Amino acid sequence: MELWQLWCLIGVVFCIIEIFTPVMFFLNMGLACFVSGLAGYLGANFTAQVAIFAVFAALFLVFLRPVLLAKSKNADSEYEDKYKDKTAVVVEKIGKDGGRIAIYGETWLAKSLNGEEIEKDTQVKIVKLDSITMFVEKI
Repeated sequence: MELWQLWCLIGVVFCIIEIFTPVMFFLNMGLACFVSGLAGYLGANFTAQVAIFAVFAALFLVFLRPVLLAKSKNADSEYEDKYKDKTAVVVEKIGKDGGRIAIYGETWLAKSLNGEEIEKDTQVKIVKLDSITMFVEKI
């Protein structure tokens, strides 16, 4: 395996890690790895590849990460607008470990806002969203 291929493989690993920890950090590292891999493919030596990685990782973190985080927050606000303060139906009893609700033909993980159990087929109001979990209260 050539060095440029190793850079690309590490870049893929960073991108996979980003999928599971969406903090917009590992994606930047992955992109910097791809740039270093391209430099290696074009003939740069190891020292130059490492320097390119360091420079691009810093640039991506300083300039690209804030843009990606802002886009992520905009996406979250779209979900807030679509689901917050809307009525849903409990399709799987909500206990201390959570349950499931249905809204707009979709099912979502749900937890009670105040920790109470909510029985199946009860109507609830979505009070808060946290990633893929909806916090609800009985109507």
